[in-house]
Formats: sequence, C-alpha cells, structure tokens
Amino acid sequence: MLTLSHWPIAQRQRIRGVLTDIDDTLTCDGQISSDALQALQDLKSSGYAVIAITGRPVGWSEPFAQSWPVDAIVAENGAVALLGQRKLYLQDASTRKHNRSRMQAVMQQVLRTVPGAQASHDSDGRETDIAIDHSEFHHLDEARIAQVVELMQNAGMNATVSSIHINGWFGTHNKLEGARWIVRELFERDLDAERDAWAYVGDSTNDQLMFAHFANSVGVANIQRFVPTLQHLPRYITPSERGTGFHEVAQAILASR
Repeated sequence: MLTLSHWPIAQRQRIRGVLTDIDDTLTCDGQISSDALQALQDLKSSGYAVIAITGRPVGWSEPFAQSWPVDAIVAENGAVALLGQRKLYLQDASTRKHNRSRMQAVMQQVLRTVPGAQASHDSDGRETDIAIDHSEFHHLDEARIAQVVELMQNAGMNATVSSIHINGWFGTHNKLEGARWIVRELFERDLDAERDAWAYVGDSTNDQLMFAHFANSVGVANIQRFVPTLQHLPRYITPSERGTGFHEVAQAILASR
C-alpha cells in the first residue's frame, strides 16, 4: 500500500464517482463522524456520484439513505439498494422467501455449534442475509470466526467477514456485483467500462473484491489490523482512521479539480 500522497493527480482528475464502505470507514461505533458527513456533502456538491455499499441490513440503512448526501446505499452486500425512499431488490420475492428459511436454519446451526456466537444486534432489519457479531458487541477470536465462515460455506452460502460481523447469504451477489447493478440502475452506465473513473474506500476483508477491481482503491488507516489476512490490499492508505481517513480521500479528489 502506498500512502495517499502518492496517488497521482492525473488519476484523481479522472474520478467521477466514489464508492465507499460504511462501518469503520465512515463511522465509529455505528455513528457517522462529522468529517465523513462533510466529505460526502463536499463530494456531492461538487458533482461526484456517491454510493455507499455495506454489509449492514436494509432496515438499519434506510434512515441514512434518506438523510445522508448519497445517491444510494446498497445494503446486505449487494442484495438491496436504497435510493432515498425507494427500495430495489436484486432477487425476486419468491427467491428471497425461499432463501430466508434456509438462512435461519444455518443461523441456528451456528448458534448451537460455535461457542459464544451471537446474532448481530441489527438482525431484525435483515432481509437477504444473516450476520454473526464478532466485534461490535460480542467478541469472537479468529478460530471461532473461521468456524462460523466454514459452517456457512458448507451450507452453500457465501460468507464474508467485515470489521464487525460475519455475513452469510445465498446468491451470487457481493459488493462488486451490487456496485455494478446500482450504477447500471442509477446512471445506465457500465461500471467495468469506466472503473478508472471511480474510487473505492474501505477498511476490512469484505472489501477485497473492490480493492482488487479498482485501481483507485483506498483503505482508511484502521485497515492495518486486517492486513495479515488480506489477499488483496488497497492501492493506497490514508494517514488517519475511519471517517477522518475518508475525509482525507475526499479532499485528495477535490484538490485535483
């Protein structure tokens, strides 16, 4: 990873949109920081597209989609998009209903099998995935996190680890597929064809697909704790953590205009 000061101005000048994780990228302890909120506003006011993509549930995300200066929030790792008060699903209703019962069976297996495993506090707001808390309110060590991931994968689920939760779901979607989908829905544009015009900002292992896909990928400084487990690192890293780090990314982009 290169320090943010090494991000070439020519690359920053091509940026037209910013994709960002939420937890521990914009927030600390579940609350968006004032400098991150200002950074979102500064980007939007300057004409940039701004889309947040998160493993958080749609129920948790709804008030922020209506109040934050963003074009959309894509929740549950790419499955649900919130455009203000509008809600779009990647899967149809029958698929979601079928998957829900299967997911709950896996959740019960995890809770029975893994010592100390607890469903995330935001589970009631989830529609298309399940989440086990490993760092938000309950702690699981690396061995038990790996055990949860293995149980989910053995059941045929996708499983990712964020800075706070272990998420599992049925389907082929992920943060990258969700980004492709919402850019197509919002702007009728092909994200892959213009990926040099987008930056991605994140902080943990579930951001790896995005780090690998975008040359303009940035990790906020608190990503350092995940570096030993990352196969794909962001290209750049900010001096500061969380929302302050995101603010530094926004300022680097705006300064290139």
